[in-house]
Amino acid sequence: MNSDQIYLVIVPLLRPWVRANARRRRAQFEAAPLTRGRVVFLGDSITEGALWDAWFQQLPALNRGISGDTTEDILARLDSAIDQPAAVSLLIGTNDLHSLPMLGDLDGVASRLREILRRIQEAAPDTPIFLNSVMPRTAWFAPRLKDLNERYRRIAEQMGVTYVDLWPALAKDDALRKEFTYDNLHLTAEGYRAWSEVLRPHLSGFASR
Repeated sequence: MNSDQIYLVIVPLLRPWVRANARRRRAQFEAAPLTRGRVVFLGDSITEGALWDAWFQQLPALNRGISGDTTEDILARLDSAIDQPAAVSLLIGTNDLHSLPMLGDLDGVASRLREILRRIQEAAPDTPIFLNSVMPRTAWFAPRLKDLNERYRRIAEQMGVTYVDLWPALAKDDALRKEFTYDNLHLTAEGYRAWSEVLRPHLSGFASR
């Protein structure tokens, strides 16, 4: 049994604890005033764990990642995540697959992703959106992730959103590179370096003035 098979068992058991922590972080987002004109990094624990202001020292960065978040969670907290941002980097979807019933509901994940993008575009029509592909995990999980990412790619194209394919930089033999992860899901410092280098050309035009 590999790590992704283990996650399918243990993550649902840990969900109440994860959601309690998420509520505390979300409460801070709702209480703190939003600053307009920031580059918002929106997503789950992978986004939350990054020191975005260190990786992009010239950017007015704002970290809006929450551990355990799914596409449903992002939809529920968009109002406290963005307010006329300069740009949005979105990474979401891997936690949607942490239960056996959800593995077969890629259409549902993609549909919610589309709604997230629609609502961002409605609230901030001039804001560039960079949709990151769901990152690789183990090779066992790769077919599902590739299927989901192809749906993401098509949605981005249809909605005029920039699709950022992270797999060429992060994957080897359809798995997250060993030097980029400590658990086949979350990133090491080198993993964040690799991700930031993929994003850098897209975000170079948003430096603080």
